[in-house]
Amino acid sequence: MVSANDVQRLFLQGVFSRSILSFKHAQVLWEKCIDAVKTANPTLDIRFSDKREDWDSFVIKINDSLNCLDLEFRHLTDEQTGREMYAMVNRKDDEIAQMATDYTPVEIAYFKAVVEQIMLAPHEAYSVSSLLALREVNSLKTNMTKAQAEIVLGSFVAKGWLLKSRRGRYSLSTRTLLELLPYLKSSYPEECLECVICYEIITRGVACSTPNCKARLHYHCCRKYRSRNAKCPACSQDWPQDPKNMTAVGEEAIKDGQDEGRRVRRKSTEDGSDEEDEEEEMEVEPSQPSQTQTQSQRKRKGKSKGKQKKTPTTMDVDEDEDDEDEADEAPQQTQGNGRRRSTRTR
Repeated sequence: MVSANDVQRLFLQGVFSRSILSFKHAQVLWEKCIDAVKTANPTLDIRFSDKREDWDSFVIKINDSLNCLDLEFRHLTDEQTGREMYAMVNRKDDEIAQMATDYTPVEIAYFKAVVEQIMLAPHEAYSVSSLLALREVNSLKTNMTKAQAEIVLGSFVAKGWLLKSRRGRYSLSTRTLLELLPYLKSSYPEECLECVICYEIITRGVACSTPNCKARLHYHCCRKYRSRNAKCPACSQDWPQDPKNMTAVGEEAIKDGQDEGRRVRRKSTEDGSDEEDEEEEMEVEPSQPSQTQTQSQRKRKGKSKGKQKKTPTTMDVDEDEDDEDEADEAPQQTQGNGRRRSTRTR
């Protein structure tokens, strides 16, 4: 027998068939579900209401029924349009597993690598160029080619996980911010900034130009706030009349060519300080080995060849190489002593 609870069942079926939907779309879906149930059982006394409090009560009931499944029907404001968006979110520890149904482990690892570059982008740009996104394939220990990575990136955009701008830069979509927000906050706590008006995560908007002021606002929050106040809500400094003169947050905060280098998360040490990952040092100067490395490699090759011969011969080879190394290091030591003398003279 059809009951009022079937409204929630129909609604959840409609939500699961969509990745993300707007507030108005969700309300239309709710209304259609009520009409379908009433058609099946006209004796039911259920009515649709467009009041916000009735919608919130319906969402609470939905989430109560989803608690046992570690799921949540969550909402977030779209940073570009300011529209309220809804999506089904997995509340388990590994939120990135939500992509497992559509992508292979290698593709998910590539997605996480691209997300890392987006979150660590300089100047709070929260975006990455197409070139740098494709270069992330080199950081993965897989056989994925750049041609394959380009196809996978297109799939990320098509399925709403990433956004691609006219400049060819990739950034996080509303779906990613909704479904993977716990993952982002746990993995990048320092990079996850909040809007001082709505207190939601911000990757696009404006920042107060006052030094050391931490005020960040979405574009739509800034427009609403400036309509009644012209001072910063954090430092109370006067803002410029034109919002375009404020510091940008997001893609507009960076120029082409400013993020060519690869960035790696800092690792916290036991004493509380931060150390860069060794991978970043290798990425900074990947061109050619130093002279010291070349000499040491030659020395190892010489020793390995000497070990294949008799023992006296090996000793002679090592002594000759040691003499050559001392001869090569002598000028360097002389230069170092010369620097010390000049310092004392000064």
